[in-house]
Amino acid sequence: MVFSSLIFLFAYLPVTLVIYYAVPRKARNIFLFFINLLFYGWGEPVMVTLMLVSIVINYAGGYFVEKCKPDKKKAKIPLIITVILDIGILAFFKYSGMIADTLNLLPFLHISWLKVSLPIGISFYTFQTMSYVIDVYRDDAPVSKSFIDFGTYVALFPQLIAGPIVRYKDVAYQLRHRKETLEQFNRGVKLFLVGLGKKVLIANQMGAMWDAIRATGQPNGVLGSWVGIAGYTLQIYFDFSGYSDMACGLGNMLGFEFLKNFNYPYISKSVTEFWRRWHISLSTWFREYVYIPLGGNRRGVPRQIFNLMVVWFLTGLWHGASYNFILWGVYYGVILIIEKFILKNLLEKLPAVLKHIYTILIFMFGWVIFYFDDMAQMGRFFVSLFNFGDGLIGDDALVILCRYAFILVIAIIASTPLAATVYNKIKDTKYAFVPETLFCVFILVAATAAIVTQSYNPFLYFRF
Repeated sequence: MVFSSLIFLFAYLPVTLVIYYAVPRKARNIFLFFINLLFYGWGEPVMVTLMLVSIVINYAGGYFVEKCKPDKKKAKIPLIITVILDIGILAFFKYSGMIADTLNLLPFLHISWLKVSLPIGISFYTFQTMSYVIDVYRDDAPVSKSFIDFGTYVALFPQLIAGPIVRYKDVAYQLRHRKETLEQFNRGVKLFLVGLGKKVLIANQMGAMWDAIRATGQPNGVLGSWVGIAGYTLQIYFDFSGYSDMACGLGNMLGFEFLKNFNYPYISKSVTEFWRRWHISLSTWFREYVYIPLGGNRRGVPRQIFNLMVVWFLTGLWHGASYNFILWGVYYGVILIIEKFILKNLLEKLPAVLKHIYTILIFMFGWVIFYFDDMAQMGRFFVSLFNFGDGLIGDDALVILCRYAFILVIAIIASTPLAATVYNKIKDTKYAFVPETLFCVFILVAATAAIVTQSYNPFLYFRF
């Protein structure tokens, strides 16, 4: 992992950018298409074939939908076939094991299944390809007339592995007419480095703290357990938002503009607001392609509640083939329904600080459900959050807290808009480029040193 990260930073990325800007503008998508496949194949050579199959299926699906569009009923046939194939491929590689294990709970069944590797990023690029065909059917996006352009969109390496989910209609014009600028490139470099810092310097440290607290040989106490789940809460945010920032920054370097995927979700004052700020591209996808087609809020309260539960069941399932993810999705579905139909007026009257505390507790409990795929372990951890019989904080947990206290405080501050607010006030001043440049150099040097010296460097969302 260390070697691969350094190769990407100091070999693959610089060489890719140099060649990209050296080739004629008309050939840049051709270059990107093949370099994207090389990037994906570096980690999973066999799975490149699967990605190419997905590209062919959806390119053909879009073509036939467009060709049959004068007759909406006929156009619906290739749309349905394409979506079924997309979901079928995703289900086979991601959910076949879970389906077999669930059916095997029946006493008269024993289904043997061959365990298959989960292709990296399959959930992200499958949702992208499905949105393309659906949008072509709806007349929300133009059909792609170039296989290379469409392949470039699906396999675009900046956001291929872990999002954000980029809809074709948002980049269709950019694929053919983008004009790269020095200002955009400069902005992309800064955004990429901010994301790199989030991931390597903060997320990894918070993950290490969480792992250390879980591995202690004695009870951690109430405070120790809360510190542990706070570490995971911060880890998953900085890991995923860091990757999203890097993806958007790399997109800028190549002339693309991707939509923002996170907007400081941990400052939210309601769970509804939290999900408007967290993983925005996924929430948008489910709203556009599941919730609204089911009827949204247009068919009465009972149907709206049903639609919300379907969306949140699928949101949980999208994250992984494990019952804790489904429980996590249902948990948020229930909370959002209660908030919308019961607590809305009460929340509006509460002081801002109480609303914020309420929301923090809800999403921290949610991350407990999200993390533990063993229900017994999950239950024990929930008990430890309130079991004062184990004391306030264990000796080992106290040592770990002291070790990570500084970076914990930095992470909490960095999860708020404070730094961005300060930066926006000084960025247009005469010498703002000096601290800005020093900050970027510091992140690059510190992140490189951390990658070299740390063995702990996971990307949590790779598995989704």
